[in-house]
Amino acid sequence: MEEARRAHEQVVLAGATNFRPAQVPYGVDLAAAWAWRLLIIGAATGVVLWLLNFFLVVVLPLVIALFLAALVAPVVAWLERVGIRRKLAALLVVLLGIAVLALLFTFVGNQVSSGAGDLSDQVGSGIDQIRSWLSDGPLHMSDAQLNSALQSAQDQLQSFGKDAAGRLGEVGTTLGHVFAGLFIVLFATYFFLADGALIWAWTVRIFPRAGRRQADSSGRVAWASLTQFVRATVMVAATDALGIMLGALVLGVPFVSAIGVLVFIGAFVPLVGAFVSGSVAVLVALVAVGPLKALIMFGVIVLVQQIEAHILQPFLMGRFVSVHPGVSVEQVQEASSFEIGLPEGDLPQTREPSPGELMLIREMLDPKKLREREVPSGD
Repeated sequence: MEEARRAHEQVVLAGATNFRPAQVPYGVDLAAAWAWRLLIIGAATGVVLWLLNFFLVVVLPLVIALFLAALVAPVVAWLERVGIRRKLAALLVVLLGIAVLALLFTFVGNQVSSGAGDLSDQVGSGIDQIRSWLSDGPLHMSDAQLNSALQSAQDQLQSFGKDAAGRLGEVGTTLGHVFAGLFIVLFATYFFLADGALIWAWTVRIFPRAGRRQADSSGRVAWASLTQFVRATVMVAATDALGIMLGALVLGVPFVSAIGVLVFIGAFVPLVGAFVSGSVAVLVALVAVGPLKALIMFGVIVLVQQIEAHILQPFLMGRFVSVHPGVSVEQVQEASSFEIGLPEGDLPQTREPSPGELMLIREMLDPKKLREREVPSGD
């Protein structure tokens, strides 16, 4: 009996297994590794975008405050050099900005209120001109078609009025968000200007110790680029506003100052800002001075924006461009596979660092000689 049991155990346990781990082809293994990483990155990106959209009423004012701080930071620095403490200088700059905006909107409001009476007469005359152009012009619309279009517009207005209560509630909520956003903008702008260095130091400490120097240097470069971008954008917006205001003044379009302010603000809104502000200017010209001058106004807006996009903006951005010491424009052109657009005249060259700056770079910013590994000096 004992011998039979031992023989059975030998049969069950004898011999090595004939199973082997499955060998996945290298291409499939690599694709799977990239696939799950991309899925995780995509999911994380989606969560971040959802959070930004959810907290948009806070995130957007903070971004606007950051742009405003980049614009007026040189003023605060100048006041500090004069002898005013930084917190007081930041407060003065914020209050001065509020006063300038209040005066600007007061001036525009007075112009709109004073010109409302004249505009009503011009609107009546303009509507008659539009009706005449629609009936006698290339469209040759009949009175029945015109009356049908007017009736359709009236029906749309009536349908809008039926839901006025709900829409007023939505408008009230939006106004509440706007006022809350303005408060956040003012609050954040002051603290960005007054304690920006402390806020940035706290942000850098979030990074791992090994990457704090690189994060600090990259952030400072990004801040300098943001400051230059905001300055150039302000100059471009002011040029657009002045050009369109001049065209509106020559054509006799009312509310010239209001149009200029709207164009200036619209220049800071990507994609749709210029279109919306230009459309408002053309509509005001259409109802006030007739379709012909509205068409001329449209041409003026297109001309001004084309000059800004193809001449002014490249010129302003070119003033912030420089070549690294030891690198020529020809070498950059040769190393690039595309043509480089350069401003007229000599391109400025960044000065070479001083011995003290070199020591700071080598001993403080790059103590592990990472730059030397990437680009050997050749010594």
